[in-house]
Amino acid sequence: MSTQATTEDFSADEIEAGRRLFAAEWRFLTAGTSFDRLPPSDGVEIAFAGRSNVGKSSLINALTGRKALARTSNTPGRTQELIFFTGSGPLMLVDMPGYGYAAAPKNKIAEWTALIRAYLRGRASLARVYVLIDARHGLKSADEEVLDLLDEAAVSYEIVLTKADEVKPTALADTIAGVEAALRPRPAAYPGVLATSARTGAGLSELRAAVARLVAEKS
Repeated sequence: MSTQATTEDFSADEIEAGRRLFAAEWRFLTAGTSFDRLPPSDGVEIAFAGRSNVGKSSLINALTGRKALARTSNTPGRTQELIFFTGSGPLMLVDMPGYGYAAAPKNKIAEWTALIRAYLRGRASLARVYVLIDARHGLKSADEEVLDLLDEAAVSYEIVLTKADEVKPTALADTIAGVEAALRPRPAAYPGVLATSARTGAGLSELRAAVARLVAEKS
């Protein structure tokens, strides 16, 4: 991926470490429907958050090289629990319910919203949340609300743009600049924006490297 599409630099060793990390045999572990039923809090945990239908499951599948590890759907609100995936190392991946519009009853949306809040505020092993933003639309009010929550909970987070292949390079650069400007005053935001495409594979090596760097720091 060109340097115009990402604002974080990685060495060849970090790129290779990221490749090895995600080359593990990833598998579904459990689906958490309440905070007290989540798996043990140990190792290093990263979570993927984003508006409904932003492409969280598709990105997880692309990162791990597994076509059906995470369920994908064109129906917003399909993921309604915290979905945990584990590999052979210390890293655990979490697919979070989408926020914003969802094709689900209001009481169900309220339930998983409460679960998300409890998870973000009380999960000791959560090292970082990767907040996925549709590159075609940029930050929306629903995203800002989640960033506010992450700042309040002092949970480190980084922005990952999805569907970057559907945006012209100049428009993508403008979106990245706009997101970076919005993040500067936010205390829990990790600097840098990663632009990815689950369809073409663009940016996946850099995202894997970012996660590998984080795991190395936490280990």
